[in-house]
Amino acid sequence: MARLLIIGCGGVAQVAISKCCQNSDVFEEIMIASRTVSKCEAMKEKLQGTTKTVIKTAQIDADDVDALTKLIKDYAPDAVLNVALPYQDLTIMDACLAAGVDYIDTANYEPEDTDDPQWRAIYEKRCKDLGFSAYFDYSWQWAYEDKFKNAGLTALLGTGFDPGVTSVFAAYAKKHYFDEIHTIDILDCNGGDHGYPFATNFNPEINLREVSAPGSYMENGKWVEIPAMSIKREYDFDGVGKKDMYLLHHEEIEALGRNMPEVKRIRFFMTFGQSYLTHMNCLENVGMLSTTPINFNGQEIVPIQFLKALLPDPASLGPRTVGKTNIGCIFTGIKDGKERSIYIYNVCDHQECYKEVGSQAISYTTGVPAMIGAMMVVTGQWKNPGVFTTDEFDPDPYMEALNKWGLPWQVVENPVLVD
Repeated sequence: MARLLIIGCGGVAQVAISKCCQNSDVFEEIMIASRTVSKCEAMKEKLQGTTKTVIKTAQIDADDVDALTKLIKDYAPDAVLNVALPYQDLTIMDACLAAGVDYIDTANYEPEDTDDPQWRAIYEKRCKDLGFSAYFDYSWQWAYEDKFKNAGLTALLGTGFDPGVTSVFAAYAKKHYFDEIHTIDILDCNGGDHGYPFATNFNPEINLREVSAPGSYMENGKWVEIPAMSIKREYDFDGVGKKDMYLLHHEEIEALGRNMPEVKRIRFFMTFGQSYLTHMNCLENVGMLSTTPINFNGQEIVPIQFLKALLPDPASLGPRTVGKTNIGCIFTGIKDGKERSIYIYNVCDHQECYKEVGSQAISYTTGVPAMIGAMMVVTGQWKNPGVFTTDEFDPDPYMEALNKWGLPWQVVENPVLVD
């Protein structure tokens, strides 16, 4: 039925590729393209005897718009699924526009070089105007709205779990459970144990930049920024137990705040153990989280990229990670004139994910929604000209697909609220 070009072949991409191959009725053919084509070939060899989906591979530099455009035009897919690095969102969007093809990704744009003067000037103005200082935000991709609309193309942004599924949960709650939503608390709990003293469950470069940044939340339509890790709460998660969680800045707050302006407060919390925080603080204190290049023995290196090379590859954590994740949203508001609160969440088992696709649950919970988002676009269920996040479409077919493709969810009335 559809051909999908998948750019990237890391841990999340490998899950998305595997799930596309399980869904051969929709994805008749895929092409896996990455800078390291040997990884693409390894995935093809692993999967091609187990699926009806035809698998092709290609080498591509996702920073090269001309090369991307040529690849897209030559392959002529129905859509491009970007599961490469967030640094490459804009070049892939440019190529999709040039080639006339729909675009899907899992995380919003952020720059690789945060010292670039042109980017820095725009960033500092945004910090002043909006009041939050995270390096990643949707403004760069929302700026493509008219280009995609005029081209008659769809760009679906952020179809991972958070962002992605959590925003679909919000749309679903608004459609089926509330007349007014007053607060949204997004809770991301990883109760898994990989046995290493320190490792990250997804790209270390992105993960460590995200969690070391100042936290922020939206209240009454305005940003409130706080020092990193300064708001801590404990919550008892189904399937995991009691965990400490910390308020972070996260991209779906920005999108939900724009698209659901009636919501009075939106917050995001993520769980961390003390060992993780101690290691991260030490690395930050000695400059290893810096994105500013330094000269070492005559060679220019970026400290956080060097650290990434030293840490375990997140894609290698699957066989040794045990435990579960619990990710979802707590909503409060009004229904039929009465106060109401619900909790929509998914529990995912690391070892069950590994048995199915050879991945730990963090990659699984991002890769499955990536496939589902691509399916929504190529089947026409989510298809409008312009640039959209996942809360802007009918949530029902996406929610049904979550249950079908490995991320079943549940709704609990009157949950314990986060103060």
